Amino acid sequence: MILVSGTVLWVVALVVEIAASASSTSLWICVSGIIMGLLGLRYSIKRLRREARSQ
Repeated sequence: MILVSGTVLWVVALVVEIAASASSTSLWICVSGIIMGLLGLRYSIKRLRREARSQ
């Protein structure tokens, strides 16, 4: 749940930065936060499935 909410907050931050015509550095920080959140979510789902199979 924390990964999802954190990723959503990065998306919101990206939209705010785009609306504010921010620098490209700020935009890339938001994009990298979104990508890392999605990778973390993917990893967590795989880990939960692996744990469920082993039980």
